[in-house]
Amino acid sequence: MVFSAAISIYAQDQSGAKHNARPQQVAGSTTDDGATKTEAVKYSYEFSQPKFYIKHIVLEHDANGRGTVTFERLNEDIPVSEPIEFSADALARISSAWQSLQFLESDTDYQSNKQFPHLGTMKIGMQRGERKRVAEFNWTNNEDASTLVNEYRKAADQAILVFDIAVARENQPLNAPKLMETMESLLNRKALSDPRQLLKLLQELSTDEHVPLIARNHALRLIKKIQK
Repeated sequence: MVFSAAISIYAQDQSGAKHNARPQQVAGSTTDDGATKTEAVKYSYEFSQPKFYIKHIVLEHDANGRGTVTFERLNEDIPVSEPIEFSADALARISSAWQSLQFLESDTDYQSNKQFPHLGTMKIGMQRGERKRVAEFNWTNNEDASTLVNEYRKAADQAILVFDIAVARENQPLNAPKLMETMESLLNRKALSDPRQLLKLLQELSTDEHVPLIARNHALRLIKKIQK
């Protein structure tokens, strides 16, 4: 599930190839004077399972893929909140899923017949103007809803990981080797939102003499692996 990590915004700046696809950005309506009025769209994802190490995640973003991720760890009372930005590739996948769901126009129940509450509860939400809808489920057979929660979970995991790396570089350098192992595990499982966003961080880490040499060398190997 989620590894003990967090976010550093500079590592989120590295986007992949550009796509024109974006989530449904605005809805147009006509005012009395004939002008077109647009309404911004907001998207949200929430995960909660009080027994997990990362027990609560809330991710919110706009149509451009910019927003915040907030998470709480087990036995910690103060949540961590950091900015986040999806890469163009990740945002295109999220956009396609939202558009296929036609979320605000639908009343579909995404919960499957089987219940898996021990895996946690997920909520996806959209708001456009005064229209708002939130759907809750712990397991779904709907392909687009499943795509959304998977993409959001990958983004949260990546953001949390990057934050923990930043903390390690600043205060706990001996944790860096273990965090490199965590990153490689996520990379191998294709459980990161967009590994190319991590290249700048890894390049900086590879020359950071405050962290152990083993972590610097591991960072170099991960760079090569991501660039393949």
